[in-house]
Order: sequence, then C-alpha cells, then structure tokens
Amino acid sequence: MTRQEPPHAKYDRLVRAAKEVPSARTAVVHPCDESSLRGACEAAEAGIIVPTLVGPAAKIKAVAREHDLAIAGFEIVSTPHSDAAAAKGVELVREAKADLLMKGSLHTDELMRAVTSAEKGLRTARRISHVFVMDVPTYAETLFVTDAAINIFPDLDAKRDIVQNAIDLFVHLGLGSPRVALLSAVETVTSKIPSTIDAAALCKMAERGQIVGGVLDGPLAFDNAIDPKAAKIKKIRSEVAGRAQILVVPDLEAGNMLAKNLIFLANADAAGIVLGARVPIVLTSRADSVRARLASCAIASLEANARRTGAAPRAS
Repeated sequence: MTRQEPPHAKYDRLVRAAKEVPSARTAVVHPCDESSLRGACEAAEAGIIVPTLVGPAAKIKAVAREHDLAIAGFEIVSTPHSDAAAAKGVELVREAKADLLMKGSLHTDELMRAVTSAEKGLRTARRISHVFVMDVPTYAETLFVTDAAINIFPDLDAKRDIVQNAIDLFVHLGLGSPRVALLSAVETVTSKIPSTIDAAALCKMAERGQIVGGVLDGPLAFDNAIDPKAAKIKKIRSEVAGRAQILVVPDLEAGNMLAKNLIFLANADAAGIVLGARVPIVLTSRADSVRARLASCAIASLEANARRTGAAPRAS
C-alpha cells in the first residue's frame, strides 16, 4: 500500500480535537519516573488534561527536579507506595474528582487490581478491555487492535463486549461507523479453529442487535482484512474485507504480537486505552513516543467528554 497522507496525521487530528473540549481531570497514578511524569506534563501543557499526581510526594518532586519538569501547578495527593496510589486514584474517580485514570510507573496489574476490585473498584456491567489506537504510516485508516493487553483467552460473551467497547470508542472519537474485522488464521468457518466459530457467532449477534454501531465481518485472515487485493483474490465480498478499521484478535497473544509487529516493523505509533470501566484509563509505556503519549491522553479525553455530553467530534 502507498502512503495516503503525511505520517502521524491521524494522531495529530485526534490531539487537535481533544484541545477543543474541556481538559479532563486526570488522576495520574504513581508517576515516579521521568517517562510517566513527563507524559502528564506534556499532556497538561497541550491543554488536554489537568493532572492530579497520586503517589509518594517526595519521590514525585525529586523526579521533577532531576528532569526539570514543571509540576508546581499540579495537585499532589501523597501516598506511601504504588498499591496505595492505585487505590487512591480509583477513589478520586469514585468521588467524582477525576474524569480519567492515567498509569504511571507502577505495573499494569497493580492499577487494574484496584480498578477491578469488587467493592471499591470501577467495574460496570461491561467487560473491561484494551484498545490500541494505531497510526500506521502505510495504512489509510486509523487502525484499532483489540484486545492485546487485558483479556487473555476471551470467550464469546467477553468478545461481544470487546467488540462493543471498540465500536463505541470509534464513534466517540468522531470517526464514524466502523468496519470491524474478526480475525482468525483463515476466512472460512471450521470447527478445527474455534476463533472462526466465535467470529461467525459475533456476526450473527450484530445482525440481531446484540452488537450495534458498526459493520462486522469474519472470520477474516489479516491479509484479506486490510488488503483489498488479498480480499479480491479470495473472492471475499463485504463492506469490511480489505478496508477494516477495527481488528478484533482471537486472544491476547495474537493481539500483542500483531500490535508489536506494526510498531516495530511498520513504524506505527500505538496509543493505549482501557474501556469498560466507569472512566477511560490511559495505559502508557516507557517506550511510547511523545506523540503516542499525547494521543493516548487525547483519546481518553475525547471518550470521557463524549460520555459526559453525548457528543462526539465531527468525523474526519
């Protein structure tokens, strides 16, 4: 495929859109290294978030001094350690003092343990899932990959929520009604590959209104999901084949490998967000570029604003 537009233009549009909505109050959980604290500072400087830094105050201030990061205008809620920071960040959301959660330098498992707590967490009726929103220079579409970080081997019911979470996000970002490809190794239904049966069932669930807001097709192999020529050779005729915007993977292993292949071999940026909780959750990595960190915050801010107002940016 040839490049359709300048590199990173897709992310730039999302960041511009986020600057046009109110800055999201964000509990930044345990930002105790340069990467996580700098990410919060950059997003605040861009006008996307208003951070509350949650964690050991002395350690946060020491990181800021060491790396010349301006945090004087940010509220700091001091906690003794990362577990306490995760619990406090969730508490701020429950008290309506934060619109977003943002992962700092703690492990994802620590943060998600607080989020998924039965008594004091942020669970909803929807399954929690992760979406990579990817800016792939050689692909014309903003590409979603889900789930590559939370659900290891999701069953059919979990996949229904994973698909719906991704569709809702796509719509809330003002990108229109998405084309959703349900990936497997092949494009035919066979009992030998259970993910093909799940894909077929998900398509039927969409026909019956159990999944709404997007157009589904599957099973599709990766090539005929994103390449029109591959779809044509296989004689697959659908609105989705060759033009997918959301790629739903069979399991976490497949999704993680797919996303990292795109990042390291196709020079893609990957913004990460967790959905299905009371508020969007920004998952950043030390390896993220500045643009990817800003895009993650922008996506979460737009999602929070759409939930709050019922309005999404104009599709672009």
